Amino acid sequence: MSNVSQLPSRKVSDKSQQILERNSRFIPGGMASVNRRTSQTLAFARGAGAYLWDVDGNRYVDYHAGFAPYILGHNDPDQQAAVNQSFADQLSNFGSGPTEQEGELAELFLQCVPTAERVQFLNSGSEATAQAIRVSRAATGREHVILIQGSYNGNQNVVAANLMDSVEMLGGRQAAGGEYPLNPITAGIPKGEAALLHPVEFNDLEAVENIARRYEIAALITEPVLQNIGIVKPDPGYHAGLRRLADHYGFKLIFDEVKTGFRAALGGYQAVCGVTPDLSTFGKAIANGFPIAALAGKTELMELAMSSDATRRVLIAGTYNAHPVTVSATLACLRKLADPELDVYGYLDRLSERLTDGLAECFDRHGLTATVVRQGSAHSFYFLPEPPRNWWEIISGHNFALDAKLRSLLIERGVYYFPTPTKQGSISFAHTAEDIEFTLQMMDDAIGSLNNA
Repeated sequence: MSNVSQLPSRKVSDKSQQILERNSRFIPGGMASVNRRTSQTLAFARGAGAYLWDVDGNRYVDYHAGFAPYILGHNDPDQQAAVNQSFADQLSNFGSGPTEQEGELAELFLQCVPTAERVQFLNSGSEATAQAIRVSRAATGREHVILIQGSYNGNQNVVAANLMDSVEMLGGRQAAGGEYPLNPITAGIPKGEAALLHPVEFNDLEAVENIARRYEIAALITEPVLQNIGIVKPDPGYHAGLRRLADHYGFKLIFDEVKTGFRAALGGYQAVCGVTPDLSTFGKAIANGFPIAALAGKTELMELAMSSDATRRVLIAGTYNAHPVTVSATLACLRKLADPELDVYGYLDRLSERLTDGLAECFDRHGLTATVVRQGSAHSFYFLPEPPRNWWEIISGHNFALDAKLRSLLIERGVYYFPTPTKQGSISFAHTAEDIEFTLQMMDDAIGSLNNA
């Protein structure tokens, strides 16, 4: 592939920085989520389909997708129509009694995810994972939790640890068959609560069993594919092994499908791997960007919310749970994803394959040692000879500086990957074959500029 003869024209001003500075007078850090902060300040003004526009009017082909929820694309017209209809129907957050709409959504959800028997709706993935662990503790009468290094499971105390740790933070070595030091990603976690958390390496069944032998484990929670550090896939038999260990040692297996759910497949990654967890959490792509999450699982666990035994009853409550506007948007999204005539997943698979094959060819053509990993419509690239099996292989071998530089060059060329190394890219139903070819051209040019620097 030859380099493009002319790059997209770009407008550059200090508007984005001005917005950040003004916001910082009122909001710590200048934005409502610190995870949105990057070394390269860029403020966006609007999004439509596969594209974002910044405050200077520059257009970007978007692969960040707002941390991955936008599986249909920004401002999907079918969702807009559903939301508008909810206002026309004078739906409101009544806060008393059941609604037909939440029951309709629950029925549709369970049709899409047949491995789950009951579902409850919340507002964020962090809420859902917190409830999953609470349910597991109530069901088992135990308190200890196994975490997976590199698996982000939310912002609450019980899981906010061991994400993108340095080699030094991990004790300078891979903890094969053992436990890593606990590295909270936030201050304010009580020491007593931290003592109940046990981080182990992904794809390390021996470590899980060793911890399960030593402690009364209530739950193991993991992303079934690690998608907050790119795309790290399970070894063959890994999830089946977790299932066997959970059954043998009596702990609950929780799949955090906030990222993989409805992106890996209509039924979540559990439909791909053929392993049914005790509980699952969903979010992001379930509603194409609207704020909703789901906790789903086995009847006997989910029904603890209604237990007559007060010592085992789990409180699942929230003023904005199943808000009618969000439910309307979620119904529209799931109906579209489940429509066989649209073949959303087939389309996404074809586009994603073309993109990742093209990226691999591009790296090879320029003599870069790199690997491109894909799971459904999500992908990532690493400057490693083989796909990584865990975070240790990434932190000890990946070229983070080159990754960051390449993302910056792509942004200059109108292709938006989140400008933090190893973060995944996501394709939406709104992307076109032309978008993919443009992206590959820009990647080719960006790598060429690296080689010529």
